[in-house]
Amino acid sequence: MKIFDCTIYLDESMMFEVRLNTLDKYVDKFVVVESLYTHAGNKKKQNFDINNYKKFKDKIIYILLDKEPKNLLPILTNGEENLGNKRINTLKRIRLQYNALSEGIIDADKNDLIIVSDIDEIPNLETIDDKVKNKILLFKQRLYYYKFNLLYPNYEWFGSKACKKKHLVDFEWLKYIKNKKYNFFRLDTLFSKNKYIDVRILENGGWHFSKIKNEEDIFYLLSNYGEHNEFEKSGLSVKDYKEFIKQGILPYDHFVDKKSSTKDKFLKRVKLERNNDNLPTYLIQNLKKYKDWVS
Repeated sequence: MKIFDCTIYLDESMMFEVRLNTLDKYVDKFVVVESLYTHAGNKKKQNFDINNYKKFKDKIIYILLDKEPKNLLPILTNGEENLGNKRINTLKRIRLQYNALSEGIIDADKNDLIIVSDIDEIPNLETIDDKVKNKILLFKQRLYYYKFNLLYPNYEWFGSKACKKKHLVDFEWLKYIKNKKYNFFRLDTLFSKNKYIDVRILENGGWHFSKIKNEEDIFYLLSNYGEHNEFEKSGLSVKDYKEFIKQGILPYDHFVDKKSSTKDKFLKRVKLERNNDNLPTYLIQNLKKYKDWVS
C-alpha cells in the first residue's frame, strides 16, 4: 500500500518544508495544488517553487490551477445583500481546488491510501499500519496558533482524513466527512454522503499548526481564504493581530457552534498555552532552525 499525501498550497513554504520532513518516511507521493485565484476570487502570483524542496523533488506532484469555477454568482456591490453570493462563490472555489488533487492520484492503485489535509494539518502517520481495514480514517489532532508550541487548550481538531482510492468519491467529499463514527443503527447513514459507520478515529492523530505567520500575512490569509466572509464582518485589523500574537490570544471561540452569529464567535478571547509536548520529531530536532516560530 502506497500513501499519497494531498494538500492545497497558498504561500506556506516553511509549513510545507515541515510537512515534507515530518511525513517523508511514510509518504510515497506528495500531491500539491496551487490556484492562481484566492477563495475570494482575487488573482495571485504563483508561489510554489519545486527548487525549494530538492530533497523531495521526485516525490512531489505539483498541479497549477489557472481557472475559476464555472457559473459563479454575480457580485454587484459590497453590501450585505451579496454576502450569500460571495459565500457560495467561495465554496465553489474551494471545491474546484480540492478536486483538482485528483489529477495527482491517477497512477495510484485502488488499495493505496489517499490523505487530504490543509497544508498546516499534519497527520501523525505512526498511528496507522499497512492493513487499513476501515473505509474512513479520521485523524484527531492538536490545535496550535501563531507558534509551533502555542496550544489551543482542550480542543480536538479533525483536519486530515483518509481512505483507500477505491472508496474515494472526490476530495471535497473526503475533506468534509463528519468528524465522528456513527452507530450501525443510525438509518440516516444509509442515505447520507458525509455520515459513516465504518470509521476509525486515530487518537494522537497529528497537529494543526494554524496561522504560523506574522500579523500582515495572517490578515491577508483571513481576508482571502476559507471563512473570509465572516472575517470581513469581525472588524479586526492587522494592528489587532499584532497584539493577539504578542499576548498569545486567539480572537475566536472554536467551541461556539458554527450556526452562531459572527459576532458571537468573535466575542470571546481564548488564551493559548505554551506546550512543547508531543510535537513532531522533526520539529523537536530542529527547534533552533524555527526559533522565530517557537514561543
